[in-house]
Amino acid sequence: MNNKTLGNIFKGDKVIWMVFFFLCMISIIEVYSASSSLTYKGGDFWAPMIKHIGTLIMGVFFMLVTINVPCKYFKVVTPFLLIFSVITLIWVLATGHSTNGAQRWVNLIGIQFQPSEIAKGTMVLAVAQILSALQTDKGAEKRAMKYILIVGFFIIPFIMLENLSTAMLLCITVLCMMLIGRVPMSQIGKLLGVIVLISLVGFSAIMIFGKNVPDQNTNSKLTEKIATKTEKPGAISKIFHRADTWKSRIYKFMDSKPIPPEEINLDKDGQVAYANIAIASSDIIGKGPGNSVERDFLSQAFSDFIYAIIIEEMGIEGAAFVAILYIIMLFRTGKIVSQCANNFPAFLAMGLAILLVTQALFNMLVAVGLAPVTGQPLPLVSKGGTSTVINCVYVGVILSISRSAAKRDTLKEETEVS
Repeated sequence: MNNKTLGNIFKGDKVIWMVFFFLCMISIIEVYSASSSLTYKGGDFWAPMIKHIGTLIMGVFFMLVTINVPCKYFKVVTPFLLIFSVITLIWVLATGHSTNGAQRWVNLIGIQFQPSEIAKGTMVLAVAQILSALQTDKGAEKRAMKYILIVGFFIIPFIMLENLSTAMLLCITVLCMMLIGRVPMSQIGKLLGVIVLISLVGFSAIMIFGKNVPDQNTNSKLTEKIATKTEKPGAISKIFHRADTWKSRIYKFMDSKPIPPEEINLDKDGQVAYANIAIASSDIIGKGPGNSVERDFLSQAFSDFIYAIIIEEMGIEGAAFVAILYIIMLFRTGKIVSQCANNFPAFLAMGLAILLVTQALFNMLVAVGLAPVTGQPLPLVSKGGTSTVINCVYVGVILSISRSAAKRDTLKEETEVS
């Protein structure tokens, strides 16, 4: 296969392609290593890795399809994706399949997927279109904020009820996009004030309606006062059915009092405890690929806590390398954006890059104990279904923009010639 043929397949920015390739290779190795619990349950040593490779291949297929779509056509699908996202988000709340106490999955013609994963990209797509359509020489028009809030009203609350951390990450991404899109700072300041107020109300609601079951690892006196479960009315119970989980995570994260090792309850706090053991036992240089011990005990080692397994096996250097890959993706996307002649592809590419990198950052912070457990997988590395395929599509959109978006230099040359 000559270079021309390879160029026809691997279109777009080569640096983004290299980052994607390295993340996929790390993903295959670490998912294979971290899936011992799945191997034990299924009785097939190769099945988890083969399934994951199949998912990656599917993701790459849709990624290649996306790369060949000129970025101007992404605008066309926005209204259809908005309608699809709202319908499926309502659907998952009503009849979705439950995972760890949250209804996050729906089945459509035999395909199981998470509507929130599609809704995230749809929100970024809609915000990019709004900001580009209302962009002036002095920044975005004041109407842009109103339209963004309207779109967000139909997407973010539905995501929040089942996956608070995903909704928060999406809000951070949209806020960053508004800053990049030069939405008036006075409007952003007011929005932040409202967000703080809503956050305080939401926090209070979680503390009131959430039940916290005390255990031997919880040293907070506040926890002991809220040990009795109270029955909630039907509507409130439906809205705050995840409050117990959120409240428990808040208490565990805020309770900074050290716990003696012999008092740790590995049945209730196994994720955090085994993640800490994995990191501490890495001995800086790591145990080597495939030599993890804590993968056999750490729940979701192949997903939410795969970064802890990466540290255990690959050491600080391997962990830093993974983090640097995401940083390279963000800055390389920034360079692609700086070369775009039009606003829409620039906002879209930057929004998707921020979405991916922010999620990666939160996953890493959770794994090392610097953030409360959120249930966010490591993009393009963790084992997953919908999330893996959709993240590949996000990268495909960035590569499509790097390939097909009009460039500033080209536009300048055409203007000079004419």
